Amino acid sequence: MSTSLDQLETQGETARRRKTRDRLIDAAYEVFAETGIHAASVEMITERAGFTRGAFYSNFDSKEELFFALAERENRLRFERLQDGVDSILPGLDAATAVTDETLSTLVMRFLEMQGDDRRWCLVQSEFRLLAMRDAAVAASYLEYQRDFQASLAARLDDALRSVGLTFVIDPVAVTRMIVNVYESAMQESILEGSNVPNMSQSPIVLGTLPPLIQSLTRPL
Repeated sequence: MSTSLDQLETQGETARRRKTRDRLIDAAYEVFAETGIHAASVEMITERAGFTRGAFYSNFDSKEELFFALAERENRLRFERLQDGVDSILPGLDAATAVTDETLSTLVMRFLEMQGDDRRWCLVQSEFRLLAMRDAAVAASYLEYQRDFQASLAARLDDALRSVGLTFVIDPVAVTRMIVNVYESAMQESILEGSNVPNMSQSPIVLGTLPPLIQSLTRPL
């Protein structure tokens, strides 16, 4: 009985800690997007979350560590959307199906439509990239995070293409970087213009660049 009670207490403590971390991450997302990471203070984040500084430092050593926790969560959500897209869009296709340029373009746009509105995340990532460029102590961790994300995304995109009998003609990670750069460029221009485009799949930059880019960088297996 004693062991069971100890286990229950540990589980309860773990659940409370997880909720605290989630609330701090949510608050940081809002504050980072509103003020920028450099201007955001621990006090601003804890006040938004309804906690004290002690709660912050019992979960994170710094704002930078909190950002990486936020990035891990946001990227996981995007990977889940990508997998949902693979599961819902590709079942009707297989390696024996002829995938035309038009079909491939349609698939690309449908994948992007599932990503939703990423303007706030674009702002936060841009802020953190600037911080990393100015601070060598942050730069190494940021580069590692970026490279891990791009490698994981490249592997999933490569698997999706192979499932329909296609492959990239160059390193999938290099193609992924191009795709991400085009997408981020379109998002940044949309923010600068104050555009009300509901989804980046409708952006002129995305529509005019990504489908032909992907078509030129893929071939049948």
